[in-house]
Amino acid sequence: MTDLTGKRAIVTGGASGIGLAIAGAFAEAGAHVVIADLNAEAASQAAAGLGGEAWAVDLGDTAALGDLSLDADILVNNAGIQHVRPIEEFEPERFSLLLRIMLEAPFLLIRAALPGMYERGFGRVINVSSVHGLRASPYKSAYVAAKHGLEGLSKVTALEGGPHGVTSNCINPGYVRTPLVEKQIADQAKVHGIPEAEVVDRIMLTESAIKRLVEPAEVASLALWLAGADSRMVTGASYTMDGGWSAR
Repeated sequence: MTDLTGKRAIVTGGASGIGLAIAGAFAEAGAHVVIADLNAEAASQAAAGLGGEAWAVDLGDTAALGDLSLDADILVNNAGIQHVRPIEEFEPERFSLLLRIMLEAPFLLIRAALPGMYERGFGRVINVSSVHGLRASPYKSAYVAAKHGLEGLSKVTALEGGPHGVTSNCINPGYVRTPLVEKQIADQAKVHGIPEAEVVDRIMLTESAIKRLVEPAEVASLALWLAGADSRMVTGASYTMDGGWSAR
């Protein structure tokens, strides 16, 4: 089993969904977990339940992150939002917000954490990307652009961090059973012109060979392995967990 005793892990978007599952797995493995989330109350509740600490942070306010310094052995860039619109209707500010949260903020957090990781000769950067970091879907221009950028950022981090004992990898799930996915259903139904009840089968699972949603605990199990000692030669990689979607 992976032992993270003595390690300090920061998980963004850690108060719910994938982030909470990862934080729980890390805490169970012995790590001290920092729950970073926009929702201060939810972050505090999650941290209390895991014996960790909360960090209320707005990752969309990237100007406030420029001078940040982070003490972390493990950094999980997981926070994300979604917005479904055709390009010609996509609001520019909303496009910018998605890129700030899911690409610029990860860069700034990695930048803030690397000096300490380099000093200790150990670090794990785990970027929760998506199958949309490798493939595209219509009506998700900002999300796809941000996740494709995150893939590149992760690889550069791997190349720079390798000589210092720091690895950087992406996890690429398909649709995961989280509040973020549930909130998409109405928008997906609208842009595709179908009933909400048909969205999961006709849109979300149409490319997957395994016809079910990914569970947060499954993503957390891979993140836990990537955080441990057994993955020390794994870096610059993108691990799909998409039921076969990207095999097409």
